[in-house]
Amino acid sequence: MKEKIEIVGIRYCRLGTADLDGAVDFAKTMIGLEEVARENGAVYLRGDHRDHNLVYFEGDPNDHTLGFEVETFEELDTAEQILSGAGCEVRRGTDEEAAARRCMGFLNFTDPTGNSIDLTVRPFHSGRRYFPSRDAGITEFSHVGLKTSDPERDEKFWSGHFNIRANDRIGAAALMSFDEVHHRLALFPTDHAGIQHINFQVEAIDDIMRSYYFLTERQVQIRFGPGRHPTSGAMFLYYEGPDGMTYEYSSGVRNVDENWRPRQLPFKDESFCMWGSRPNIPEFSDD
Repeated sequence: MKEKIEIVGIRYCRLGTADLDGAVDFAKTMIGLEEVARENGAVYLRGDHRDHNLVYFEGDPNDHTLGFEVETFEELDTAEQILSGAGCEVRRGTDEEAAARRCMGFLNFTDPTGNSIDLTVRPFHSGRRYFPSRDAGITEFSHVGLKTSDPERDEKFWSGHFNIRANDRIGAAALMSFDEVHHRLALFPTDHAGIQHINFQVEAIDDIMRSYYFLTERQVQIRFGPGRHPTSGAMFLYYEGPDGMTYEYSSGVRNVDENWRPRQLPFKDESFCMWGSRPNIPEFSDD
């Protein structure tokens, strides 16, 4: 049996909401996502070539699931063995549940903090190009911040059981990836499970600044930025969406290779922004 689970892509976030219409309207008019479909109390949205990146469904706003992709059903069998052996709660999805996730098969597990994670096989791509509901400059759904109650334990979990490595750390918060992009998964310390923020890449800094003024004029709370991360090198803007979720636009994220050596930054404002912006995000604060 293989020693590690090979993730090949990040696919979606599934988010419960008490106000489905309000959440979808924000995703379309403010974030700039395209509505794909409405089915069984869920709405699918996207910002790139994938079938969907974001699903809002009628339910508990604290009910979050992050979806990754593995390449084959054999890889899914391997993942089930590895995760079960590690003491994780693992469950194979039914055909009906796989259809709702728009993939050919999946399993769900819970990480040590309690985060719900899907591993999907053959998730759907779209036959049509992404058509934005507003011109935010989005090019792709890129990464997710995940909450952790013990960042050192959870970093060991992800790097020990998956092809995921830390490329930089801010305090104990690991910025991790399975490919050449600086980070696809970031672990931020807090006292409960959940998705901490959702990132969409945009084409250029001009898109970030246009969205800054667009969102500010519409009284959307800006939570951090505009700024630039000293870790990934990306220019960014964080803002608050439905149910308190934080969304991010960023541009210019660096790629890394096997020669990259992870750096250790202190957990302070300057490690999050090299331009001097101060975060209004609890997980980015040392208070």
